Amino acid sequence: VQLQASGGGLVQAGDSLRLSCAASGRAFSSVGMGWFRQAPGKEREFVAAINWNGGNTDYADSVKVRFTISRDNGNSAAYLQMSSLKPEDTAVYYCAVFRRGMKWSARRIASEYAYWGQGTQVTVSS
Repeated sequence: VQLQASGGGLVQAGDSLRLSCAASGRAFSSVGMGWFRQAPGKEREFVAAINWNGGNTDYADSVKVRFTISRDNGNSAAYLQMSSLKPEDTAVYYCAVFRRGMKWSARRIASEYAYWGQGTQVTVSS
């Protein structure tokens, strides 16, 4: 599976952005995926995850209510709708796909993911 993240940019606090993750490979529709982010000087952190059919989602407390993860298996794509953005949301955002057999309980662990996109920069000015 190859992943291409896009949709980042420079916005003001309170604005919205939608990130997209385009996937190649038939395996995408049968595994869960997640979004992580990494700010300068910080560890990569979990943002959101969605299971293979969209029936389960999970969010970091810092983005709950403000962000929505979704997927379109027919188009091999996933999305992260971000609203009410804050300066502390500034980071490079990465999409990633579960490895085969990965359990939902591991969704917040970056090292459990098999494939990663290249990242898209989101900068929120105050």
